[in-house]
Amino acid sequence: MLKVANISFGYTSKEVIKNIGFKANKGDYVAIIGESGSGKSTLLEIIYGLLHIEKGTIYWNDQKLLGPNFRLIPGEDFMKYLPQDFDLMPYTTVEENIGKYISSQDKNKQKRIKELLKVVDMAEFSQTKVKNLSGGQKQRVAIAKVMAKEPEVLLLDEPFSHIDNFRKNKLRRDLFRYLKLKNILCIVATHDTTDALSFADKILVIRDGKLIANNTPEKLYTNPKSAYIASFFDEINKIPVSEIDANDTSKKSVLLYPNQMKLTEKDGIKATVVASYFKGNHYLIEAILNKTTLFFEHHSVLEINQQIFLKLAIDETK
Repeated sequence: MLKVANISFGYTSKEVIKNIGFKANKGDYVAIIGESGSGKSTLLEIIYGLLHIEKGTIYWNDQKLLGPNFRLIPGEDFMKYLPQDFDLMPYTTVEENIGKYISSQDKNKQKRIKELLKVVDMAEFSQTKVKNLSGGQKQRVAIAKVMAKEPEVLLLDEPFSHIDNFRKNKLRRDLFRYLKLKNILCIVATHDTTDALSFADKILVIRDGKLIANNTPEKLYTNPKSAYIASFFDEINKIPVSEIDANDTSKKSVLLYPNQMKLTEKDGIKATVVASYFKGNHYLIEAILNKTTLFFEHHSVLEINQQIFLKLAIDETK
């Protein structure tokens, strides 16, 4: 088990990581999400042992990790960390880049290289020099490289940022299936919440260096505690209750995703259409309710300035 206990860190006197704590088990996939500059990459570097902390502790299987001040070479041996720069050898082949991290005494070395190339869908490029690959291909090789030693903990920083969408979906499925099979704890800092929603066992949400949410994807999506959290999963409507109920004078608001608002003939709140955006299997409609902008899903395009009625799926218990 990895236990991060109340850690804080600052490059200067100003802390960029503030009292963060969480636990994760072998085989888990933990996704860290948050806006740029929120502290995601810094948190990964602290866990790996590149940055020293004065406040808080990190444990792996009840053993305290001491950090870079107590190691000749920073970084924990049982972990692998893939930052956003890939650190590959450009003038050697894909196979050689991966094989460098597998012992020559390993009788299954070639078999393992082929296995890893298959996971990242790079088998046909095994003899290609890295300098001749695209950015997305280099990123896939880098992922295979950090898995070559079969670490107990794998830390990935935006691991799919350079990869085309049509390859990304298969790569995610193959990679996270492989890590589960090998019982490797994987912690990923990502802007792409598809990584988190579809595959993660747990999502950590960071804002301004603070951990503001820690839960399963299902619970965070269905019951977000703030518009900030909900905004990572979809467009979010933050609607003042007073605009829904004229008798309500409170300053409360409700949070609704676009699929929680439906067009009706007469019932519901009245709004005006501003724009329609084609999304493939539906249109995302932008509308105005008094001074509040709304987004909802509809099966067809709507005319600009059209007056409409919307029914809201509001949980009365909230």
